[in-house]
Amino acid sequence: MAIIMGTAGHIDHGKTSLVKALTGIDCDRLQEEKKRGITIELGFAFLDLPGDIRLGVVDVPGHERFVKNMVAGAAGIDFVLLVIAADEGVMPQTREHLEICTLLGIQRGLVALTKVDMVEEEWLELVQEDVRAFLEPTFLAESSLIPVSAHKGIGLENLRQEIAGLAREFHRDPRSDVFRLPIDRVFTMRGHGTVATGTLVSGTLKVGEELEIAPNGLKSKVRGLQVHSDSQERAEVGQRTAVNLHGLEVEDLERGMVLSHPGTLYPSTTWDLELTCLSSTPKALKHRTQIHFHHGTREILARIYFLDRDKLEPGDTAMTQVRFEEPMVGMYGDRCVLRSFSPLRTVAGGKLINPLGRKVKRHSATVGQLAELAESQGDRRILLQLELAGLTGLTFGQLRALTCLEAKELEKQLQLLGGRQEAFLFERDSRTYVHGRLAQELCASIAEHVREFHRKEPMKQGISRGALASGWGRKLHPKLFHFILERTLKQGALTADGDLFRLPEHKVSLASDQVKLRGAILRAYQQGGLTPPNVKDVLTPLDLEMKEAAPVFRLLQEQGELVKVKEDMFFSVQAMERIKEMVKGFFQDNPELEPADFRTVTGLSRKYTIPLLEYLDKEKMTVRVGDKRRLRS
Repeated sequence: MAIIMGTAGHIDHGKTSLVKALTGIDCDRLQEEKKRGITIELGFAFLDLPGDIRLGVVDVPGHERFVKNMVAGAAGIDFVLLVIAADEGVMPQTREHLEICTLLGIQRGLVALTKVDMVEEEWLELVQEDVRAFLEPTFLAESSLIPVSAHKGIGLENLRQEIAGLAREFHRDPRSDVFRLPIDRVFTMRGHGTVATGTLVSGTLKVGEELEIAPNGLKSKVRGLQVHSDSQERAEVGQRTAVNLHGLEVEDLERGMVLSHPGTLYPSTTWDLELTCLSSTPKALKHRTQIHFHHGTREILARIYFLDRDKLEPGDTAMTQVRFEEPMVGMYGDRCVLRSFSPLRTVAGGKLINPLGRKVKRHSATVGQLAELAESQGDRRILLQLELAGLTGLTFGQLRALTCLEAKELEKQLQLLGGRQEAFLFERDSRTYVHGRLAQELCASIAEHVREFHRKEPMKQGISRGALASGWGRKLHPKLFHFILERTLKQGALTADGDLFRLPEHKVSLASDQVKLRGAILRAYQQGGLTPPNVKDVLTPLDLEMKEAAPVFRLLQEQGELVKVKEDMFFSVQAMERIKEMVKGFFQDNPELEPADFRTVTGLSRKYTIPLLEYLDKEKMTVRVGDKRRLRS
């Protein structure tokens, strides 16, 4: 297993010297660092330990001006080596660095008490007591405290053994298998081109694989990999990795971007967090406060929006929405650090709950859903994310980012939820899912809409698919609409009659006078045969207007008794069948049909000829070519 240890501590407490004494590698590589004698940028080394363990080491700067660099380095470490100088003891950056490690969810580590050769024994004992008191309320309360001197080699072997023991006992909690490598350094290597380095925080990477740089979406390919300066074909989670990128320039990349596989991370300008304000923060954080937001190796300006309060007091935790000036990419469970805009100091930290956040109405039920989501596991986490997504649903890829479950585990949970009808796959190509309860509500809603349609239009057999989709009032993805309609039919709540949908119990019931009217209209057109009467000639003897008789005409069309050729021109279905047979007979001996031919074959006048020819075109029986018609194949 690959493991990363990071240093932490105040400036000039000997972090870089200690790393060099342990590993033989000088992490200060910049001319300015050597000239000024302080660490400015992140440094990297490795330590070979018993049991074939190669421990990656990230050395961070201790100066308060470079805390943002420290956060970038600490974001990928597994345990911390807190360095405290014996001659100075606990200092401001000692406290802030340890707070940052706590906010990032680091739970393991040890403490090196450096420069012990520079103090008296009595002073050393006092400093040790002071350090133990400082560590008491932290995750390092029970950790080893090892006195060392990098200059004289005192305690180095003891420290090395303690580090080896911590490395052997380390167990990484299972997380997502989505490949992510937050970039902390970009440079050009002679003969190779652009190289990006970082700690591989999840998944694996192989030479030759396609890459996407998030959040800007640039594409590349892995030309080569190095892990701790050794060329490899594959890099795994927890390893310090250098990636030789094809087709990109150094100017295309910067610290904070993330290497990923295409289509696995989803840029967003809104995140939902479970945010905790540090007890040491001097005052409460206010709603809409602008802050410096640190995630992975990226720092960005953002504003915080509290969902159930106007401010967050020191020591308190609340569901919070963070809105960024530029898109960010993350996954459920990621840790974040917030620093005040001015003066710069660490004030809070959070756990990412929803990296695809939407604007949330304050004091709404959504706040409770987010709070539950923060503590959720497995299938419950999936269902809560689907519930928050609503009608848009979520793809399998989005669910990987929103749940941080490994692909196989997510697949298994979705199958179980599908079997229990708690989640439904409604679009197979993109593998998009919707919450089961929402699907049931939509099925009930569409059936109720058809019921209301019957109430308003009792003379109609049913409603067409198009009218149902447009009149329902729910803006659904077409595939989701199809899924809901088919599911409602399968449940028996709706019935399909050809292209029309109705409630199973719906039957068109005519009043006694309408029954007589139906019979009178139908007889008139059946008797008219190929030369049907005008609508006015049918209705005048009945003392009716068309608007009064229109429902009966529609019903006769839906029941297949009348065919509407154009406004106020109807034929009985028997007459229309005779006309079609005559036309088919003509085409058996002739390739084309002219209007004159149609009049000759049917014996009809021009009054009927043109409307009937246009009707046959519309019915796709014939196709018009100039003034002639041909039989459609």
